[in-house]
Amino acid sequence: MMIRSLICLILLAGMSAAANRPVTDLKGDYVEARSADVFTGPCFANSEVELVGNLAVFGWRIEQGQMEGVKLDGLSVVAAVKARSTLGNQFGTAYPVKSYLIVDQKASIEQRAALERFARRMGGDLLQDIAGRAAMPIEFKVEGESIHDARVSLTAGTLAAVRTRAISSGDHICSNEETWYPPLTRLEHSMAAYALDHRFNGTADKALDGSWWNPDKRSAFVGTFHLAD
Repeated sequence: MMIRSLICLILLAGMSAAANRPVTDLKGDYVEARSADVFTGPCFANSEVELVGNLAVFGWRIEQGQMEGVKLDGLSVVAAVKARSTLGNQFGTAYPVKSYLIVDQKASIEQRAALERFARRMGGDLLQDIAGRAAMPIEFKVEGESIHDARVSLTAGTLAAVRTRAISSGDHICSNEETWYPPLTRLEHSMAAYALDHRFNGTADKALDGSWWNPDKRSAFVGTFHLAD
């Protein structure tokens, strides 16, 4: 009887702790661009792997929701990463990776901290070594009737930008293209896209040690996410 009572007390304590845990439930839009094609044929992918593809800018716009009880409706967070080698290469490692995090200037101090926790949760190992941080105006726009024809534009102050359009038949070169790499984060839905613009102005802050501009590549993803505990 004593053992049963003890088990019941432990179960009740666990249920009480779970009930009192701050809620995390967020959904919204996502975009990324890299310095290597993500929609490509084997010949193009093999010519780029371990030579390029180590740079990326990605960001989330939270349509609605809260992170551990902190409401983040309408706010965005952006990251730029510089890896040792090609991101997503299944035959090698991209690590170590350094990153730079930009949170929405509209966010309060509490919300900025929650945005960083959210980005770390979604970015995983890519955001384990954050070399620099900034709060800047972030604009994240999605146009189009569906993910298949989405046009996304993302700007984070003077530091980072991504602009995409849907991939068209004219973007097929070898007629053997496929989605070669997966997105850098877990998404509900995703679609490879064409990067009209992809840049990071590292000269504005030396933390990430580098700047890049890598437009006009089949190097982007657009998508939607839903994170819930």
